[in-house]
Amino acid sequence: MNAISLLMQDHKAVKALFAQYEGLSDRSFATKKKLADQICQELTVHTQLEEEIFYPAVRRPIHDGDLMDEAVVEHASAKELIAQIEAMDPADDLYDAKVKVLSEQIEHHVKEEENDMFPKVRHTAVDLDALGREMAARKEQLTGVAA
Repeated sequence: MNAISLLMQDHKAVKALFAQYEGLSDRSFATKKKLADQICQELTVHTQLEEEIFYPAVRRPIHDGDLMDEAVVEHASAKELIAQIEAMDPADDLYDAKVKVLSEQIEHHVKEEENDMFPKVRHTAVDLDALGREMAARKEQLTGVAA
């Protein structure tokens, strides 16, 4: 699997988890916690893959430092919200609001990657298959699950 396909697969999986969360009733605290924890874990691994492997490999070849810098800042913002959500209980005030804002931030971030960054990367000489293998191996290290 090439690097972009792997990242897009992650995007799709997290989007589905957010959709599931949105469909829950206000009183589904246990399910909310389970889904939110899963979303946070998926995003944590995904951002780590991007920051450790993907972004460094594509930053110079795409010649768009501003786009790459924005992506890193968006990750920092998401990490802050993830930490807050993980420290909360689903019955707490603002829990749902924080998950919703995280969803919106991730949706924006994914749109920029898929519509702007990934097309630029596809027009470079970066070996996306080799990069994908490296990312899949690292993902397996982080999760214990083969990508």
